[in-house]
Amino acid sequence: MLGSISKYVYEERWFYRISFCQQRFKFLPLNHKKTNAMNAIMNHRSIRKYKSTPIDEATINEILLAGTRASTTGNMQVYSIVVTTNPEIKQQLAPCHFNQAMVTQAPVVLTFCADFNRFNKWCEQRNAVPGYDNFLSLTTAAIDALLVSQNVCLAAEENGLGICYLGTTTYTANKIIEVLKLPKGVVPITTVVVGYPEEVPELTDRLPLEAVVHREVYHDYSVADINRLYAEKEAMPLTKQLLTENNKETLAQVFTDNRYTKKDNVAFSKVFLQVLHDQGFMNNQE
Repeated sequence: MLGSISKYVYEERWFYRISFCQQRFKFLPLNHKKTNAMNAIMNHRSIRKYKSTPIDEATINEILLAGTRASTTGNMQVYSIVVTTNPEIKQQLAPCHFNQAMVTQAPVVLTFCADFNRFNKWCEQRNAVPGYDNFLSLTTAAIDALLVSQNVCLAAEENGLGICYLGTTTYTANKIIEVLKLPKGVVPITTVVVGYPEEVPELTDRLPLEAVVHREVYHDYSVADINRLYAEKEAMPLTKQLLTENNKETLAQVFTDNRYTKKDNVAFSKVFLQVLHDQGFMNNQE
């Protein structure tokens, strides 16, 4: 099953790297008089090829510190970041991420975890009874972890580094827990590889703003809306190539039949739900 997914899910072509994206974002070129943060946001690229140049400890600490300035529920900071630079441990992590080369090639691998382990121990040592062994708490901690990860990524890109999120973390969370020795109360949520880019890919396409923004209340999509909002993506030359290669009628079928199939989603869901149970986040008793 993993092999079938990796064939489609992690092809670079997937990300629709097209030159006319530069035109879409021409209102914010790299030398535009905007803040560094805005430039980093609008010029983000997922980097999949890295130089062997190590990242100095001061830079790593700077981007991690930026991560800790992210918003956090109740200022609890119920997350942890596992920084992996040891080649042997990266080799162990590689199969957890479908053996994508960047896991071992990038000098730093960051695993962002939902973590109530530390907070629970603090509560217990301060004569307080924690009640965070439930799904809502896992969601809270996962949101915290993702907010931190995005801050780290922006800080990394401002420092001239490249990053790439790995969507495989929750697929193989049970294996990552073993490799990183995560205790009960800790669940890996996402992984980011960081390093100096060996490539500068073009910007990837995005749906128009009207596709994702709703004013005042949610406005559901009509047939005409869907046709209009996806027209540009469906007309891309790369889309036509994917349809030919996969023998599909529509781009949507490439997603449903090849990339994120129901069978795979259900299988990975069962694994992740078991992880949540084993790590202590599925208590539904008062």
